[in-house]
Amino acid sequence: MTITRYAPQPVPAGIADAPAPWLLHGRGYILAVKMPDDVLDSDPWTPDSLRASRKGAVALVMLVDYASSPAGPYQELLFIPGSFRFGNQRHPSISRIFVSSWESVHNGRRNWGIPKDRCDFDMRYGLPDGTDQARLTAEDGDFIAELTLRPRGPSLPMPGNWVPAALRTLSQHWEGRQFTLAPSAKGRLRWAKVEGWRFNPAQFPDLARGRCIAAFEIPRFEMVFPEPRVSPL
Repeated sequence: MTITRYAPQPVPAGIADAPAPWLLHGRGYILAVKMPDDVLDSDPWTPDSLRASRKGAVALVMLVDYASSPAGPYQELLFIPGSFRFGNQRHPSISRIFVSSWESVHNGRRNWGIPKDRCDFDMRYGLPDGTDQARLTAEDGDFIAELTLRPRGPSLPMPGNWVPAALRTLSQHWEGRQFTLAPSAKGRLRWAKVEGWRFNPAQFPDLARGRCIAAFEIPRFEMVFPEPRVSPL
């Protein structure tokens, strides 16, 4: 199996630091996607130090529009290809993530070891057919992804402690260090449906090769990204 290795984008000079913890507000979608093993196992963005320990057939995808953060407003699309071994424990880990600002790229890498890259987002809400749409384009104009999503039914409260910390703990390997953190969120939640999607597999995992088994819209939320535990690899 030939795997193209990931090379992170260089960040422009002069981007200000925004240290953790972060309090963020926004809206977004969460998708659970059953994917073929060959797509997950050949994910070129998974670090070599984690690749052999990957498990799981369901990937998690988040499309988020942050209205406020310590780095300013921004949008993001992220991919979690399963769980990985970190010492004696297993945690999910973000392998691919695009955001719309360099401030988010710089501080996501610096604070939590999240391998953020930047692209342009076109987010459209409440289209005439009742859907929301996101289109991602690289700085050179290369197509990355397009998703059309439909919220469904009433929203319900999402308490801040609805998921135990052990199940929402993320770990990342970045530049010779391991970062571990447990974000928390509260807000509202409702069902959603994927009406259409397409991806450039050279830029983002091709979710269209899989099947969405659950989708949720979070019409508003408050999230805390805490200071991580950091240790050398």
